[in-house]
Amino acid sequence: MRSYHVWTIGCQMNKADSERLESALGQMGLSPTDSARDADVVVLNSCVVRQSAEDKVVGMLTSLKPAKQRAPDKIVALMGCMVGPKTDRLEARFPYVDVFMRPQQYAPLIDLLGERMGVDPEGCIGPLVARADVTAYIPIIHGCDKFCSFCIIPYRRGREVSRTIDDITQEARLLAHRGVREVTLLGQNVDSYGHDLPDGHDLGDLLAAVSEVDGLERVRFLTSHPNDMSDHIIEAVNGLDKVCEHVNLPFQAGDDDVLERMRRGYTNDGYRRLVEKIRARVPSVSLSTDLIVGFCGESDSQFQETLSLLRDVRFDKVHAAAYSTREGTIASRTLEDDVPQEAKRERLKAVEELQEQIATEINTEMLGRTTRVLVEGRKRDRWYGRNRNDKLVFFSDDEDLKGELVTVQVEKTGPWSLQGALVP
Repeated sequence: MRSYHVWTIGCQMNKADSERLESALGQMGLSPTDSARDADVVVLNSCVVRQSAEDKVVGMLTSLKPAKQRAPDKIVALMGCMVGPKTDRLEARFPYVDVFMRPQQYAPLIDLLGERMGVDPEGCIGPLVARADVTAYIPIIHGCDKFCSFCIIPYRRGREVSRTIDDITQEARLLAHRGVREVTLLGQNVDSYGHDLPDGHDLGDLLAAVSEVDGLERVRFLTSHPNDMSDHIIEAVNGLDKVCEHVNLPFQAGDDDVLERMRRGYTNDGYRRLVEKIRARVPSVSLSTDLIVGFCGESDSQFQETLSLLRDVRFDKVHAAAYSTREGTIASRTLEDDVPQEAKRERLKAVEELQEQIATEINTEMLGRTTRVLVEGRKRDRWYGRNRNDKLVFFSDDEDLKGELVTVQVEKTGPWSLQGALVP
């Protein structure tokens, strides 16, 4: 065994899981390769939140079958939310897959590699952390207790389990020592961090502790749930210098009846009042959100409530998706997916067009201003990075600036990014 390829679909939690697996594979002496077909070990880290994501995984698994037949010693592993507690159906559908692993379940593959390579994994694997780069993800709470009717996550990732502050800060210090300048604290519901710990500490306390890590310049967190966004968390965003002024706060739907069917636990008015509170305490905050169009029973007039909320709140970013039934969810058992696909496409287009207009207007206000950017890398001969409000910024310079905090004057704006010139 010499090389591996990890292919990740889905959210930042999946990316974080993949990075930890890659840490283990690297410690066992395997090197990454861009070619899944040439790799000795191929891992597909799956997502099933949307049908399109699952379709991509199935397509990739199918394409690997000939390579596995040509090289029987090749190891193919399926990881992530597509793998439930029982794997009988997956094993029957993909008999050439060697290992099935649930989220954060690395041991089956590591043990198999240990047998093939004749090594003891426990003797050669240290802490599993993200790859050393400018930015990194740190999972702080696994699973979810919310059981929204459309979501499969609680069934695949389990109930909420928080890591201790000491464990998380130790990982943050190790990452900072390796050159990481910014960390994002991750959870399916990051705001509920600590509710299961005996010491009573919450996300606000954790943000303060991670902010004390030498070498780190910035701290972010996602994804939040409106019901758990406490005053203490908001004050941490406002008062801690390293915590970036950006909050991802999904509202999912604008109509109260749809929200009730989704089992979200709040109303349109409650969500708006929370946004007002956040903006009052953190005036420079940027907001992003997630929403679903075409959920079970959503009428045209109910969808208009979603558009109205978008117009009024004016998010910096919106991640929108058309509803698709996920087998095993509450909605799949109790509700009918009765909104026509054409209506879903039209509603999604309406959201995208409205948000493009809003983002264009918001970003135009940055024209001529300066902003601090943490440089993450290069794309098409230009440096890129994000400011504290999570806006992507491009600029040109001949120096090697990766990992540096620089000041950029914005010369051009668009809905999705900013462009500018380095301020000496």
